[in-house]
Amino acid sequence: MLLTAPTLIGLGVFKYVAIGWSFLLSFSDARGTIGLGHWVGLDNYRTLLADQAFRDSLLQILLFTAFIVPVTFAASFGLALLVHRIRRGRALLRTTFLVPAAVSYVAASLLWKMCLFNGLPTGIANVVGGWFGAEPAAWLQTTSPPLYWIALVTLRLWLQVGFYMVLFLAGLQAIPKELYEAAALDGANGRRLLTGITLPMLRNTSVAVLMLLFIAAFQAFDEFYNLFNSGLSGTGAAPVQTPLVHLYNTAMGNQNYGLGSAGAFVLTALIVGVTLVQGRVTGFGRGEE
Repeated sequence: MLLTAPTLIGLGVFKYVAIGWSFLLSFSDARGTIGLGHWVGLDNYRTLLADQAFRDSLLQILLFTAFIVPVTFAASFGLALLVHRIRRGRALLRTTFLVPAAVSYVAASLLWKMCLFNGLPTGIANVVGGWFGAEPAAWLQTTSPPLYWIALVTLRLWLQVGFYMVLFLAGLQAIPKELYEAAALDGANGRRLLTGITLPMLRNTSVAVLMLLFIAAFQAFDEFYNLFNSGLSGTGAAPVQTPLVHLYNTAMGNQNYGLGSAGAFVLTALIVGVTLVQGRVTGFGRGEE
């Protein structure tokens, strides 16, 4: 107990006390201060839900989630199948795809912004596009069509696919080979093996990956903030904002900590609600029938 005391104290002060204090701030008119003072009840929550900019950010994150979750799931699952079937060099491929997961979102965002999609004729995206006859484009500034989504989606895929590929790969390696051998004796081909053995045996892994993908998508912040951050002006003129970016600008930019705290708990409730619904629909945590 004595050895774990420093960790427990640090966890309690910097996590649970901070969460409790933020919850109290959400019921207070805390402008320019984090001290509890003028209580306003649910006014912060009403103001936030009536804010069109916040509602727009919720819609944008829902659209982003609806696209990035299935694409990441399919890409990571496909790569896992490919790597699993390779006999030589499997460890090298697994490491190669996993390395981006160790890269900071901030560092990757700056790399995408300054090198790949910087909008200059010498930028990597424009150079590659030039090979196919495309004109140089200002990727992060072009809103019609919204080319900035290409930068956002490719960045998120590059950072996440390798990690979820490893989860799927672990699930594939746990499937007994005897099942495939018995099915092959019955004349099962590749598609029947996939739908009859692989997918059912990966059910728990697939549900867990989907849950992690949903939570990560709703918590998107770093790439949206760093790709469109323009120094002192912040991200106010960004073509797209997630709820976390909007709340960051509210709390840190406008110094309205009460409204920002209220938004944090609204977003937390949304994530918890979506996770519970998904768990209910997919039967996550239920024992095998």
